[in-house]
Amino acid sequence: MATLTVLALLLFAGIASSSPASRISGGTEASVEKYPSIVQVEFLGTASGIWSQSCGGHILTARYVLSAAHCFHGIFYDPKNRRIRAGSSERNTGGILAYVDVEINHPTYGANDMDGDISVVRLLTSLVYSPVVQQGPIIIHGFVLPYRLPVTLAGWGATEVGGLASSQLMESSVEILDTEVCQEEYGALSIPREVTDNMICSSLLDLNAGDACPGDFGGPLYYDDILVGILSWAEGCGSNSLPAVSTRVASYTNWIIDAAV
Repeated sequence: MATLTVLALLLFAGIASSSPASRISGGTEASVEKYPSIVQVEFLGTASGIWSQSCGGHILTARYVLSAAHCFHGIFYDPKNRRIRAGSSERNTGGILAYVDVEINHPTYGANDMDGDISVVRLLTSLVYSPVVQQGPIIIHGFVLPYRLPVTLAGWGATEVGGLASSQLMESSVEILDTEVCQEEYGALSIPREVTDNMICSSLLDLNAGDACPGDFGGPLYYDDILVGILSWAEGCGSNSLPAVSTRVASYTNWIIDAAV
């Protein structure tokens, strides 16, 4: 718990003193060496008996991972049907495996659409740290990131609308949008969706950039390699989509620290 607290507090100096790092604009292949805190969340098919990556996550400590609550919820959910793969750039292969002991979904999840879509996941066995398996810092509680700030998302999700998941880890550069503008866009749908203050909306920096797609959710949204969001939901993906919506980690940092003990 103390270590995680220090990691969270490190952000204040980082945001205040540094300018955004150079990022690749557009969906491009990335290496887990660049993002050693990212993990794959694999689901066991109840009918097929096959494990397959379906969500992403972020290493908090050797025993705890942060992801989206919707990846650890549902009528057929069981902890024994989830496992974590760390230390591999390739989907469904390589790295090291750890199975899920218990999920700690935020208590507000499910009460109001996708608000509170965040989960602290305890593993049955501890991850073994290496150059490609490392815990990563998270944003300090309550810290508000400015609009138009360039941030980076990473994951193994589909590379196009209706497409297959990527076999390699991908990264892309997006920017944080005004929450009120995002609320207006989603509120104008035929079936409106609510964007709350506990969420971060992000969109493409240019028309050729990448975006979050199915398979990326639960994974990280980074500012200078510090976790600021957990990819949660969107309407569509890529250039034809509305903004991607992430859980705002700063709304839950204190809860995360309390849960990851």
